[in-house]
Amino acid sequence: MNVQLIDIASVIRSKNSGPFELTLDVMFKTRHVYETVKLSNAINARIICRLYGIKARKAVKVFAFDPACAIKITFPRSIASGGIGDTDIYGAQQHAPLLMLTLDGVSGLE
Repeated sequence: MNVQLIDIASVIRSKNSGPFELTLDVMFKTRHVYETVKLSNAINARIICRLYGIKARKAVKVFAFDPACAIKITFPRSIASGGIGDTDIYGAQQHAPLLMLTLDGVSGLE
């Protein structure tokens, strides 16, 4: 089964994690949905690299945060916050690629 991330998440957001990194947060509507996605490994470094054009997969950290039923993703910014050419000083608009993400192979959410 394939499912749209936006249909099963209650929060999808981005923010700076210091001036040189971005953090993406995906918080799920229920613990069951969170556990299902976490165990499926459908959100992983390979997917994030594809969505964000990141070449070094090892630079992407994806981890589960059980207390918040959340998946957190951190990776280097392509331009430092506030640097020349930066269009999003707070990193608050960088979650957009996740809004259209389809999670392949996630089942048990029917």
